[in-house]
Amino acid sequence: MTNVEKLVMLEKYLDDLEHRIIPEVEIKIRTEWENFWHGKYDGYVFSPRRPPGTPPRITWPKISINEAFADREKMVLHQLRYCSDILQSGSGDLLAVRANYGTGILPTLFGAKLFMMDEKLNTLPTTLPLGGGIETLQRLIEAGIPDLQSGLGKLTLETTKYYKQLFAPYPNISHHIAVYHPDLQGPLDVCELLAGSNLFLYLIDFPDIIKQLLKLITETYIFFMQEWNKIIKPQPYTVHWGMLMKGNVMLRDDSAVNLSPQMVEEFVLPYDQIIMDKFGGGAIHFCGKGDHFIEVISKIRGLYAINMGQPELNNMEIILQHTIQKGIKIIGLSQTVARSLQYKKHYPKSFIHSR
Repeated sequence: MTNVEKLVMLEKYLDDLEHRIIPEVEIKIRTEWENFWHGKYDGYVFSPRRPPGTPPRITWPKISINEAFADREKMVLHQLRYCSDILQSGSGDLLAVRANYGTGILPTLFGAKLFMMDEKLNTLPTTLPLGGGIETLQRLIEAGIPDLQSGLGKLTLETTKYYKQLFAPYPNISHHIAVYHPDLQGPLDVCELLAGSNLFLYLIDFPDIIKQLLKLITETYIFFMQEWNKIIKPQPYTVHWGMLMKGNVMLRDDSAVNLSPQMVEEFVLPYDQIIMDKFGGGAIHFCGKGDHFIEVISKIRGLYAINMGQPELNNMEIILQHTIQKGIKIIGLSQTVARSLQYKKHYPKSFIHSR
């Protein structure tokens, strides 16, 4: 299929979305989100919904992640289908797409090899650790910031530009479907992807080298986001995973759940802080049990929200103590978990979002 044929193929799906997006509805739900952030929502759990959904006028294909990864137009279609599903379901998520190339974007800049998952798993790829021990990491440090056009970097930035080009002729789409930043993880997460599980030994045996690598990863993250921001201009409030958040970055601290609070303070907080300061703050995501380090994470300036992958593994009393009691919101909780928290009336209102 030629590029022209691919563009023609996409047009019917773009036309479908353009005619189903109702500006008044999108403005209303965006306003509700902004009111939540401004403390104007008076309930305990913010869970917005659209009016009854608008079904598609055409049949949207199911595109697997591997298919989307291999073909830019299929990536666009894969992401736009999320928007179609939101409109059909009446979800309270905001419409958003991204260059969805997984956790390997920054690691591949440093030479990590991509590892594609089996087609039947329909899940994003990861990368293989570099190997070669601490000497390999030292060579990365000596080499400095890698070429941002290497690895998945060029593809990620070009796909982001492609969204802007595609959306430009469609006023409803260009105004109401956000393009949000790709998955750049967080400095320690990228460090683990490069070093593998040996990282947790290196933190003890070679702490100074790991700190140098974390500094380099942080600088690379900033340079990449600056390039991305030339395409998608930063705003005071941005969309991520369909949720409005204050600030411009959603950092991932999944690797930090394996560390003590003292090690999080030493190997996570300083580098997260540099990024938060640079991009006007944002949110932090982690999967797993993080109640042991939430007090440390809550010290980060510009941390406006956390997103938890597995809240059921956490002592939520501790989480609440070091988030909403300190003015930090929790976004993306399940209805079940959110309902269990809304009865804790001694906590302030308008700080928990649930899907």
